[in-house]
Amino acid sequence: MKFQSSVYNNAISIIQKLTGSGFKAYFAGGCVRDFIMGNTIVDIDIATSATPDEVEHLFPKTFPVGKQFGVILVHIDGVDFEIATFRSDDNYSDGRRPDSVRFTNEKEDVLRRDFTINGLLYDPLQDKILDYIDGQKDINNKIIRTIGDPEKRFSEDKLRMIRAIRFATRFNFSIEDTTKNAIKKLKEEITLVSAERIGDEISKIFTGPHKHIALDLLDEVGLLAIILPEVKTMQNVAQPPEFHPEGDVYIHTRMMLEDTQTTDLELALAILLHDIGKPPTFDIADRIRFNNHDVVGSKMAEELLRRLKFSNEVIKKVCELVGAHMKFRHVPDMREAKLKRFILDPLFPKHLELHRVDCRASHGKLEIYELAKEKLDIWSKEKAELEKRKKLITGDDLIELGFKPGPKFKEILEFIEDAYLENKIHTKEEGIELIRSAFLS
Repeated sequence: MKFQSSVYNNAISIIQKLTGSGFKAYFAGGCVRDFIMGNTIVDIDIATSATPDEVEHLFPKTFPVGKQFGVILVHIDGVDFEIATFRSDDNYSDGRRPDSVRFTNEKEDVLRRDFTINGLLYDPLQDKILDYIDGQKDINNKIIRTIGDPEKRFSEDKLRMIRAIRFATRFNFSIEDTTKNAIKKLKEEITLVSAERIGDEISKIFTGPHKHIALDLLDEVGLLAIILPEVKTMQNVAQPPEFHPEGDVYIHTRMMLEDTQTTDLELALAILLHDIGKPPTFDIADRIRFNNHDVVGSKMAEELLRRLKFSNEVIKKVCELVGAHMKFRHVPDMREAKLKRFILDPLFPKHLELHRVDCRASHGKLEIYELAKEKLDIWSKEKAELEKRKKLITGDDLIELGFKPGPKFKEILEFIEDAYLENKIHTKEEGIELIRSAFLS
């Protein structure tokens, strides 16, 4: 059993305390699914016949995070365990949470859950799985299926439509036809889900495995056009075959997603969005061109990510990656100082990986990638010294030399930084002398 030992031992102690007090208690949901599949388990949720008040009475440190829905967090050794009372849900007026719940038995609790693979209970004391919904069969057959009527399940919580895609791609399962058809029918209702929740699912999907399959499924059921219309628009946008023999912009992006295994959110989103500026900049002159699609794409990526309520830090980094992805074509001809600035940027490893998969999904030429990687390996060893040199001349030094704060400051500091980066000067004294000769003579 691939449980983290400390988590497992504390979960067992919770089960023992509940059962020793006369209540039923089981491991529930995803941890049971992952146990059956042989995956490592980090979080363990527990379902019990004990009411929230009874759980609070039994354990010294608890948090009533969802007490009205029967959920209490029990805190042990720095870890929170979600303890949920067996329940049956009433109507979901907001398409997210039940209006009210009533406490019930374990079978009814299972029947209100989302997918069969997540509806299993496990008694660790008896080493026994409780399966009321053929969840083990669907795991063995690699199928995602709702528990009961899929339209009802998706109407209760619209986000389950995207979660079906996430589970299917995470485990490389197929979505059962009735479940898939229900998503197609109800897809427009995804707009009733908050942008934050959709963005969170997008993050999990594209930092997980089989990203290209997720893209296919989102498109097949009609969700792609609703939640990521800028990506859908890339379909059938032709590219110059001499640079992109693989096909249109969408095919190119899909191939990049298939090629990467990254779990880094900013890089994954940059791969997905790096060419969204191509459809609005499509032009045919001497050949197909997408002038300034990197700049346009960066602005579009910002609008999209803000719409989905991503953090400012994520948005900033993704937009930098999208906006600079064409910069590599200039790498062989860049002045040394400019190239060093680019390569020693903290974000450069992500720029480099984006460039690698971009090339592999198009013309396949990696000469510039290899050159940039070689420079990165060399200059990384010098980075500390270079950063130290860049700070040798400050604004205070310029004031002492008689300059007044203003636009000229930036020009002089960048000039002297270039000199340091190109190894033309090595000390503060040499920098001061260069400033005198260049700006005060």
